[in-house]
Amino acid sequence: MNIPAQLKYTKDHEWISIDGDVATVGITDFAQGELGDIVYVEVETLDETLEIDEIFGTVEAVKTVSDLFLPLSGEIIEFNSVLEDEPEKVNSDPYGEGWMIKIKISDPSQVDNLLSADAYKEVISA
Repeated sequence: MNIPAQLKYTKDHEWISIDGDVATVGITDFAQGELGDIVYVEVETLDETLEIDEIFGTVEAVKTVSDLFLPLSGEIIEFNSVLEDEPEKVNSDPYGEGWMIKIKISDPSQVDNLLSADAYKEVISA
């Protein structure tokens, strides 16, 4: 199981990479493995400002549809348009080409509540 140490995580299986006041968000290797073959990623919240834990989109796999929860409050400034034609990138490269959105963070203090790689490992092994 790939859980990069430099990233932050949520109990809802999203990963977050922070660069200044911009966070890149995707789903973890564990999450994509549980979902199976991903066939569609939908994000209709581009250019919207949402609060932490609000639904920002959905990911559709062969057998299920799962909501995506915003890990930090802020404005969704970018959607990974590659996923429109190649949603399987979430399966093959969840921490790279399979990223989903970028957020302009509105409350940097929320970063302190995200999980470290070790804490996330405990969540998925529980």
